[in-house]
Amino acid sequence: MSKRTNVIKLLGNALIALSFLGFIFIYYPIIRGYLFPPTISIPDNQPAIRIEKINAVAPLIFNVDPWNKEEYLEALSNGVAHAKGTFLPGETGTIFLFAHSSDAPWRLTRYNTVFLRLGELEPGDEIHITTEKGEFIYRVREKKVVWPNETEYLTNIERDQLILQTCSPVGTDLKRLLVFADPV
Repeated sequence: MSKRTNVIKLLGNALIALSFLGFIFIYYPIIRGYLFPPTISIPDNQPAIRIEKINAVAPLIFNVDPWNKEEYLEALSNGVAHAKGTFLPGETGTIFLFAHSSDAPWRLTRYNTVFLRLGELEPGDEIHITTEKGEFIYRVREKKVVWPNETEYLTNIERDQLILQTCSPVGTDLKRLLVFADPV
C-alpha cells in the first residue's frame, strides 16, 4: 500500500470516530433520559415536579404565557412551564404544565428533555408536585395525542385536574401529547 492510501484510510477512520463522538455528544441528554435516573436536586424552596416512573424531575416555572414563544422557550430551558391563566397546585381547577420532550440538538439541556418519556405514563401512575404550599399528588387518568390547534384544553379549565403537555412524536412538533391526571 502506498503512503497516500494509508493517510486516506487514517483520515477516513478519524472522521468516522469524530462522527460517532458528535452523535453521542448531541444525543447524550436523550440517551441519559432512558438509561440513567436523574441526579437533579431541587432546592427545598423551589417548586418542582417529580414523576418517578419516567425519571422526570424539574423545577416549575409559574405563569408562563403559552402563546408567547420567546417567553415559553426561555422558561422551558429552565424547567417545566405552568401556563398563565390556569390554576396553581393546591387550587381547585385545571393546572396546565408543559415541557419539551426534545429540542434542537444544539439546545439540549437537562430540562429540554424532561418530558422525553411522558408517553410511557399509564392510568394509575403518580405525578408529584411540590410547592411552598406542600406536596400534591395526581394520578394519571388518560392520555391523548392531539393537533396543535386543539387548544380547548387550555380554555376549558374548570375541572379539578392536572394536564401535562409535550410535543409528539419525540423530536418533532407535529402533534401534542396530553396526559390528564386527577388529584389524589
